[in-house]
Amino acid sequence: MDISIHTSVLPHTDPEASVGFYRDVLGFEVRSDVGQGSMRWITVGPAGQPDTSILLAPPAADPGITEEERRIIAEMMAKGTYGWILLATQDLDGVFAQVRERKGEVVQEPTLQPYGIRDCAFRDPAGNLIRIQELR
Repeated sequence: MDISIHTSVLPHTDPEASVGFYRDVLGFEVRSDVGQGSMRWITVGPAGQPDTSILLAPPAADPGITEEERRIIAEMMAKGTYGWILLATQDLDGVFAQVRERKGEVVQEPTLQPYGIRDCAFRDPAGNLIRIQELR
């Protein structure tokens, strides 16, 4: 089978702050922005990789989600335990320095993990964990 990852989804709570983080801090392109107010679906992705995207979406826009589920999602997002994604780079130290300089919220500086991966971590404005691994 020939299958690739096209789009992964992360929630947002503030579309403008999310666009600012992914565009200005991570250097991603904004590929689409539909909807209005807080009900916006925004697609971003790394420059030069048009076939890979992240869809930033309102977390509880699905009409099938109950009020209790919306409350739980909001609580998990506030704690930073709802959404996360793994990114990768060959220059972990350089990327870490740029993201920190651009005011990315540092969760973990570049660290060699016990399982052999060297990575660092940030949070986006919605509390999503962004881990960046070093490619070897």
